[in-house]
Amino acid sequence: MPKKHLKEYHEHTTIPFPTGFLWGAATSAHQVEGHNIYNDWWEWEQRRPRQLRSGSACDQYHLYETDFDLAKELNHNAHRLSIEWSRIEPREGEFNISEIDHYKAVLKSLKDRGLTVMLTLWHFTLPKWLSDKGGWENSQAPYYFERFVQRIVPEIGEYIDLWVTINEPGVYIYKAYIERVWPPARKSLFGLIKTYLNLVSAHKKAYHFLHQSFPAGKPVGMANNIMSFEPYHKHSLTEQLAVILNDIFTNHLFYFLTQGTHDFLGINYYFHARFRHKGLIPETVGSSPQTHDVSDLGWEIYPEGIFDVLTDLSDEVPIYITECGIASTNDDRRNRFLITYLQEVARAIKIGVNVRGFFYWSLIDNFEWSLGFDPRFGLIEVDYQTQKRHIRPSAKVYSEIIKHNGIPHTLLGFIGHSAQADKILDKLHHYEKKVKFK
Repeated sequence: MPKKHLKEYHEHTTIPFPTGFLWGAATSAHQVEGHNIYNDWWEWEQRRPRQLRSGSACDQYHLYETDFDLAKELNHNAHRLSIEWSRIEPREGEFNISEIDHYKAVLKSLKDRGLTVMLTLWHFTLPKWLSDKGGWENSQAPYYFERFVQRIVPEIGEYIDLWVTINEPGVYIYKAYIERVWPPARKSLFGLIKTYLNLVSAHKKAYHFLHQSFPAGKPVGMANNIMSFEPYHKHSLTEQLAVILNDIFTNHLFYFLTQGTHDFLGINYYFHARFRHKGLIPETVGSSPQTHDVSDLGWEIYPEGIFDVLTDLSDEVPIYITECGIASTNDDRRNRFLITYLQEVARAIKIGVNVRGFFYWSLIDNFEWSLGFDPRFGLIEVDYQTQKRHIRPSAKVYSEIIKHNGIPHTLLGFIGHSAQADKILDKLHHYEKKVKFK
C-alpha cells in the first residue's frame, strides 16, 4: 500500500498586532555608554579581570545618533533606554548641568526621529557616594532617589512618553545577595529584605511625583523580571507547590506591595524553570543543549512561557514587554526566537491580553554585567575594537515584522516544527537568500 503524504499546514495571512503597537528595542546606560566612572559598578569592575570591565562599552555616549539612525532605518517606532544617575549626581547633592544637557540632547534625538520614548530612571547602578552609604540598604536611599527624580524629571519630561521607575528589583536582589556576583555582593538576609522594601518605596515615591508633574497622564510603571514555572511531574503536589510559591515571590510580590502605582506592567521575559521533587525540597531542573534548545548562556528557549506569563498577569492594566531577547552568535537562532516568541505574544493578544508593545533586548551588543562582553544579544553587532556597527539579518527580519505590524506568512511558513531545529535553520538560511530587504 503506498504511503499517504500528509500536507504540511502553512499560514497564508499575516498574524496582525493591534494598531498603534510599539515596536522597538532596549538598552541601559551603563551597558552601552562607557566610562561611567562615578558609579558602584565602575569601582566593582576595577577589581575584576580586564575583559570583565565595561571600559568604553559601546561608546553610545558619543555614538547615540548613529544607533538611533539605525533603529529608525530598521522601522522601530519606539525605544527604551535609561539615564545614568551617577553622571547627573556624581557627588551627593551636586547635579551636573552639562550631563543633564547631554541627556536632553539624547532624548531630543529620539523624538526628532519620531520614536516613542520609554525611559528607565534606575537600571541597576548607583552613584558611588550612595553605595558608600550602604546603597539600597540605607534607610534614606528612597529619599535620595526621590530627590534625583525631582531634579531630573522637570528637565527631561517633555521628551518622555512612558516612564519606568526601576528595573528588575528581583534580579538585583538575587545577583547581589544570593549569587553575590554583583555589588554589593553581601551575604545578609536583613540587607536583602531592607533593599527590597526600599526599592518598593522608591518606586512608589517616583510614581507619585511623576503623576504630580504630569497630571494629564504620562503612563508610569516598572520593569519586572517574570519567569514561567512548571512541575516536572504534572501530578506531583510538592512540585506544584514549588511552582505556586516561586510564582508568588518572583512574579507577583513586588506588584502586590506596590499595587495602585502601575499604569502599565513592564514585563522582562527570559527564563523558564521546571521543578522536580528530589528529597524534601523540589529543585530546579537545568536545561542543556542535549535536551533543549538553549541560548549561548544556557537559558532555555521556551516560547510558550511568554504566553503563560502574559495570561497570568493579564488585568485591566496594559502590558508592555519591556525586555525579551536571546544571547546567541547564531543569528538564525535569533530569527527563530523572534518569530516564535512573537507568535505567542500574538496568541495572548488574540484571547484578550492587553499587550501594547514589544522591546527586544537589545538594540546593540553590550556589556552584560558580570558576564562581560561575550554574550551577544544585539540586533546590531558591535565590533568592540573599532566601535563599528553591523546590522544582523535578524534585525531585518524584525524590521519586516514591524513594517507589516505583524508576522507575515513568508516568515511563518518556515517555523512549523520548532523541535526540528536543523530543518528550521536550513529554511531560514533559504529565506535570507530569497528575500531582499531594503
